[in-house]
Amino acid sequence: MLLAIDTSAGTAVAAVADDGRVVAERSSDDTRRHAELIGPFLAEVIAAAEVDGARLSHVVAGIGPGPFTGLRVGIAAARAVALARGIPLLAVPSHEAVALRLVEGGVAAGRFAVITDARRREVAVTVFAAGLPLPAVVEPAHLVARAAFAPADGVTPYEAHEIPAASLAHAALARLASGAAFPEPRPLYLRAPDVTLSTPKRVS
Repeated sequence: MLLAIDTSAGTAVAAVADDGRVVAERSSDDTRRHAELIGPFLAEVIAAAEVDGARLSHVVAGIGPGPFTGLRVGIAAARAVALARGIPLLAVPSHEAVALRLVEGGVAAGRFAVITDARRREVAVTVFAAGLPLPAVVEPAHLVARAAFAPADGVTPYEAHEIPAASLAHAALARLASGAAFPEPRPLYLRAPDVTLSTPKRVS
């Protein structure tokens, strides 16, 4: 069973069996309460998974794109659970979860773009080519001013307001089944954090 965590948009946690069955799922589209929600969501989903009787085998972390503050909460939580349980951590780009759901549901075909709010009047955009077991990335995640965003000819845009953790787990299962490589579990920040360390002043 996989435990999937994503905080690149709202907060989402899911336990998914290796046959794709969703055992438990909790989510919120609140973009400001990741730290408050992640603990209770994890406790509830893990408890449900243990009642189901399956053993957690992997933790899946959504690595963005996303803002600095929210994204690091989910990745840190995923690292902590994987370390505590002694199981592998698998990193999956968050937009891939949305893209896979769109393709499997027959909504997206050809070239399409997954778009999420990047704050500050910008959106994060990844362009995919529809396909299974996983959509192929045509243009990696990049920032675009919301007012200026216009998809290229032949690219259908789909804006997502949350990243479904169950779909994140399904993307990880597809990668495992096909032997596809996983990216490093490093957050995909689209801009630098607001607060940075400054050079200390010398005291004479």
